[in-house]
Amino acid sequence: MSALLNPDRLNRLYDFLEAAVHKDEIPGAALQISVGADCNAVKAFGKFQPNLADPMQQDSIFLVASITKPFTVAAVVLLAEHGQLLLDDPASKYVPEFGVNGKDLITIRQLMTHSSGLPDMLPENQSLRERHAPMSEFIEQICQLKLDFPAGTGLQYQSTGLAILGEIVHRVSGIPLREFLRKEFFEPLHMHDTSLGSEGLPEKRLSKVKLPPEQEGSNWGWNSPYWRNFGAAWGGMFSTVADLTRFLKMFLNGGELDGVRVFSRAAVKAMTTDQTSPMPGIPSSQKFAMRCGLGWRLAPSSCWGFFGDFLSPGSFGHGGATGTVLWADPNLDMTFVLLTTQPSIWSESLLRKASNLAIASIN
Repeated sequence: MSALLNPDRLNRLYDFLEAAVHKDEIPGAALQISVGADCNAVKAFGKFQPNLADPMQQDSIFLVASITKPFTVAAVVLLAEHGQLLLDDPASKYVPEFGVNGKDLITIRQLMTHSSGLPDMLPENQSLRERHAPMSEFIEQICQLKLDFPAGTGLQYQSTGLAILGEIVHRVSGIPLREFLRKEFFEPLHMHDTSLGSEGLPEKRLSKVKLPPEQEGSNWGWNSPYWRNFGAAWGGMFSTVADLTRFLKMFLNGGELDGVRVFSRAAVKAMTTDQTSPMPGIPSSQKFAMRCGLGWRLAPSSCWGFFGDFLSPGSFGHGGATGTVLWADPNLDMTFVLLTTQPSIWSESLLRKASNLAIASIN
């Protein structure tokens, strides 16, 4: 291990996560840290599935939930790089049926930055999942939504806008979002254990999430065949700590990894630069609370609690409801990926503390 990571301090992080397993705060987890070009710490903790004895592995595959969002946004940014759309185009230019009930002027950029005024989820989200509705039905109902506030006048975390972004990728590129991500990101970056939806991934390596009460015994929850194969643009991706580290390192390297250029440096800068603070119609308090790039959550921010307390300004990352977090700190040339099977409603404090312990491990 490189001298950039202090073994004793790193063991504090390992001990913290081991203790969380023993106290039943998390069933299982996998972790990867990188500092610089070749400094990596990788470790697995706990059990592969809740209530089973099989140990978690370093290459176990997790449902990463909303960590999917920056990938969906990245797909749209890449279309802009290819000259196929503009980020300030109205979304209704590409999905005409979306442009009703005051949504005709919502821009692609506003969908990317949670400034569109859309609600987070459809009111019918659970009932749609209970009857195994296809993505097309979700899109139809999102298109009929009314706004919670006029676009550009506030910030509100929302997944419905990510569904529309995924539909834009499909209509502009001519291929489904899951295929676009595979072709443009996962294959070039050798992210062989990553997919939108679990189809094609080895079943024996797919970990299972500890389900919240409303999902227990259901045929539509996170562990169900329906949801695993659904491929939600806002939260349906599966991946490993190693693959996600590669994606983060591509961003730290200005859009290139191992000789493969995925983005221009300009696109990386735009995605990791504060997009919401310059928006004139958004209250100042919200601009600090939810600082957003394009797809990425940015530090410092009072709302993005997954990051912990010590990330440098300009750091970027995301978290997921299944108990997942990743971030990159350009100032430290550091990446951090922690994937657990404990939903974030129970584990957010643990994820924040783990982030603090990771940063403290640097010499």
